[in-house]
Amino acid sequence: MTTLTELAGDLAAAGILSSPAPRADVAVTGTSCDSRVVSAGELFVCKGAAFRPAFLASAVERGAVAYLCDEAHAAELADVAPGVPALVTSDLRRAMALCSARAFGKPDRDLRTVGITGTKGKTTTAYMLRSIVDAACGARSCGMIGTVETYDGVVDEPSRNTTPEAPDLWRNLAHARDSRLSALVMEVSSQALKYDRTFGVGLDVACFLNIGLDHISPVEHADFEDYFSSKLKIFSQCETAVVNLDSDHADRILKAASRAPRTLTFGIERPEADAWADELVASEEGVSFTLHLDGWERRVELPFPGSFSASNALAAALCAHLLGIGPEDIVRGLAATRVPGRMEFYHSRDRQLTAIVDFAHNRLAFESLLSAVRAAFSGARIIAVFGAVGGKAQERRHELPKAAAPFVDYLVFTTDDPWTEDPRDICREMERALPDGFPHEVVIDREEAAARAFELAEGRRSVVLLLAKGHETRMHMRDGYVPCLSDGELARRGIAAHDRAHSADADTDAPSAR
Repeated sequence: MTTLTELAGDLAAAGILSSPAPRADVAVTGTSCDSRVVSAGELFVCKGAAFRPAFLASAVERGAVAYLCDEAHAAELADVAPGVPALVTSDLRRAMALCSARAFGKPDRDLRTVGITGTKGKTTTAYMLRSIVDAACGARSCGMIGTVETYDGVVDEPSRNTTPEAPDLWRNLAHARDSRLSALVMEVSSQALKYDRTFGVGLDVACFLNIGLDHISPVEHADFEDYFSSKLKIFSQCETAVVNLDSDHADRILKAASRAPRTLTFGIERPEADAWADELVASEEGVSFTLHLDGWERRVELPFPGSFSASNALAAALCAHLLGIGPEDIVRGLAATRVPGRMEFYHSRDRQLTAIVDFAHNRLAFESLLSAVRAAFSGARIIAVFGAVGGKAQERRHELPKAAAPFVDYLVFTTDDPWTEDPRDICREMERALPDGFPHEVVIDREEAAARAFELAEGRRSVVLLLAKGHETRMHMRDGYVPCLSDGELARRGIAAHDRAHSADADTDAPSAR
């Protein structure tokens, strides 16, 4: 708990308090930027392009004791909530983070926290690290804030954003501290870093996986430089930086990492790194390798394909080592990792058909995953189903087909969160990016597209890849979000249909993903 006077002092010290502190001092128990869930005693943050003055009135009715707003809305909101003390700021996002940190008692000081950023692999690496911490400290001992889910010892629910806004983030950290979790791992998006959602969070470890072209659009990052420089900000708030020597632009990443008190590295076939892997062996079941770390080595078995999975495992192992976890728990945790919607394998009983569900949605992820699948499933026909999102990340509709074509035999283009655009137009753009004559078709309905891919897979040993939606069960359309089947469910249905067709005594249940 803190007071409004203390919050005003923090903003004044940062040079972003626009008006004198309110005369009336009140106790503040937390912050919120959602009027529907604000609790009594909290500071309400008036933010967002969709903000309406009525939201403040609702928050006050629910017990908000004060509010934070920017200079442009101060006069209007004073009329909406007369008598309610206000903090007015010239930098609402940074002020929101500073107020949230103090209101929730700066829980990062009493919690071991790891932040992971990168163009691809954040979610998988976070789950690997979580699995290791749980192996060492007990089930559900590691908190998680990321693309798929949020678990902080109190909240356990699907995530809305990869990295939440500052009030929610600091509340999550406070829950994890109060629940005495052993550690918390969080995915840190470029948007979170650019817009100060994580401002002030003290990370024990900041891990930078890789960098590639993604999220370039009028509503995300104006260009690659904006994207890259946003991600590099993570090193300004950590004790130890962990860097992938195999990443593009590794020299620049290492230079930015030098802002941290300490920098450690990892890489494939990199004996000079602090954690490195060699003797990689690929199979249809995943990849194995020898892990070298801090003078010891162990054989690691991963239930995921490709050298990129080994790279993610190195990152997780090094972060775990920095948390004080030993080699046996690291190896055990990596082998036990399961990631919803990421590299989930579904095999038919006769092993003639494999479905792979993965959230890969940018060029770097496509090239890594598809090249690994081509190598692991030598001789199999590979069919990929994917689309491209509307309204943002416009580079994907050109880059994804180009990235997929060298590794797959057939493409089925379909719908993937088209938002305000017509998915047919997006698919036509993807078609134009393909080499002339490349075998493909367009099936707009995603369920029908998956069924068509499984139909094409019959008759020979095949792999069907369902890409970019993963665990998601909603499709972002022009009129909002509508329910849809997850790619995992579509995979189960396709495998079940194959088993029924090829086994006289097969039941109707699909095999479980491994």
